[in-house]
Amino acid sequence: MAEPKAKKERFSPPAVGGISLLAVFAVLCLTIFALLSLATVGADVRLADASVKAVTDYYKADYEAQEILAKLRAGEFPSGVTQSGDIYRYSCPVSEIQNLEVSVQVASDGSYHVLEWKTVPAQLWELDEEMELWDGTF
Repeated sequence: MAEPKAKKERFSPPAVGGISLLAVFAVLCLTIFALLSLATVGADVRLADASVKAVTDYYKADYEAQEILAKLRAGEFPSGVTQSGDIYRYSCPVSEIQNLEVSVQVASDGSYHVLEWKTVPAQLWELDEEMELWDGTF
């Protein structure tokens, strides 16, 4: 008696259809958007930290300026203050690149009038005129 032939089974991977490709594309897009969101959050945190530092530094300088004004009103003459008649001028550092400059007029009875209370650059800007421009020739 003859033996029946055994069927040879072939392994074939599942067909990748349009739905599968669409799902892979969607997952890839969502992953990219998630990474972009994380990068944006990191930038926002750095910006918020810089903003907090700038505001904190300004209000420290403002507090120092208020203390100097209180001493002037009390009749004291703190160091770093210049006087021209009844007008007093002084400066408090906000940061390495910014100062808080104050000009105040103080009367003998202790009353005062603030003439200036502003932030200014700590250093004067210097124009650099030594830039070499290309004249169009080689």
